Amino acid sequence: MSKTSTSTLQLAPVYRETFDRLFSGEKDNTWLPMRRSAMQSFESIGLPGPRTEAWRYTNLAKVSAMPFVPAPSTEKLQALELEKLEAVRLDGIRLVFENGRYRESLSSLQSLPIGAIVGSLARHHDHPKVKEYLQQNLPLENEAFVALNTAFMPDGAFVFIPRGVQIEQPIHLVFVNDARQEASVAFPRNLIIAEESSSVVVVESWHSLPGSQSGFTNAVTEAFTGRNAKLELVKLQLEDRSALHIGHTQATVQRDATFNINTITLGGALVRNNLGILLSEEHATAHLFGLYLLAGNQHVDNHTLVDHAVPHGLSNELYKGVLDQQSEGVFSGKILVRKDAQKTNAYQSNKNILLSDDAVMNAKPQLEIFADDVKCSHGATTGQLDEEALFYLRSRGIGEAGARAFLNIAFAADVINNIPLESLREQLMQRIEKKLLDSAP
Repeated sequence: MSKTSTSTLQLAPVYRETFDRLFSGEKDNTWLPMRRSAMQSFESIGLPGPRTEAWRYTNLAKVSAMPFVPAPSTEKLQALELEKLEAVRLDGIRLVFENGRYRESLSSLQSLPIGAIVGSLARHHDHPKVKEYLQQNLPLENEAFVALNTAFMPDGAFVFIPRGVQIEQPIHLVFVNDARQEASVAFPRNLIIAEESSSVVVVESWHSLPGSQSGFTNAVTEAFTGRNAKLELVKLQLEDRSALHIGHTQATVQRDATFNINTITLGGALVRNNLGILLSEEHATAHLFGLYLLAGNQHVDNHTLVDHAVPHGLSNELYKGVLDQQSEGVFSGKILVRKDAQKTNAYQSNKNILLSDDAVMNAKPQLEIFADDVKCSHGATTGQLDEEALFYLRSRGIGEAGARAFLNIAFAADVINNIPLESLREQLMQRIEKKLLDSAP
């Protein structure tokens, strides 16, 4: 990563000045040493420049052009606005965050098993598990936006499921970025811990208020799946078409544990999803699913890294995209199989449909294998709709526009069907069907 990009030289003083203004008065805050270290890392790294390979296809000019204003604690979001804003509704626990800060009055907490915690990360900053796990495996040294989030994070969600506890209802984390007054940056930070033999489903949904200016969300989620545990994470990006979103999810999976993640991107002007998964102990499993439906000038970039560090690991990855008009998509997925990770099974697939001659997709699947007894495959395809399938539908009386929409809906359902909650699958498919049918010529 470039350390001398032009944007870095121009913006670094602004970030430092803002950091000193916000935190110079803090003396006893638990997070202050971590913030200072992260700020130093960010100043050393700088924002990615055009020559940074990992950001080759994503232009950060919109981010660099924004004035750096950390989102204030406004508490202006009203229950009625939230009700209109929410695209999906789930029965269960719901935590609401406005500009990265917990809004208790808008949240809905239910009774939890003894020892389980679902709440504000800031309010639990002294909890032993937060001290033990926060910032444990994140790459500060080469991820500028992770460092920036760590330096400025105000709050976020803390989910702790103790050993042997099964949470039956989903935990819904609702994040709303309110930039109606001025363009600003929100830094939500989430920590999810599923201890040995526990299980939980967590849904993150990301929103921006209609009429907002170009709000920017720089989010980080850390997830730990203990031995024989199961953690399922669903990320729904439903922000306004002007929103900027750069997120990083880092997961560690221990022996006999399963971590599943579904990343569904329907909104946002510029979205970057970084996903890193470490299979740290034998017989760990990870399933990665992603779907992006793009139109207009949307730009969505998915970067994934699955690190098979030990033997007998399994990872399965499927990302799909439908791109229309002048939209742009990026998929860069890497499977790393280390020398000792024998008997690894790893599969990766990226499939894309272009509905317009002006839509662009850049796909880069990668395998890096240092073990010799493994089963690994990867591939990427980009093309138009299947003409034979289209002909079949039209021959049965379906108009061309409807036939094209139906094929795209079936294409998307291949990913949506992996979401563990039936009600959420149904709501998302209704939203996707409407979007595809409305855009059909």
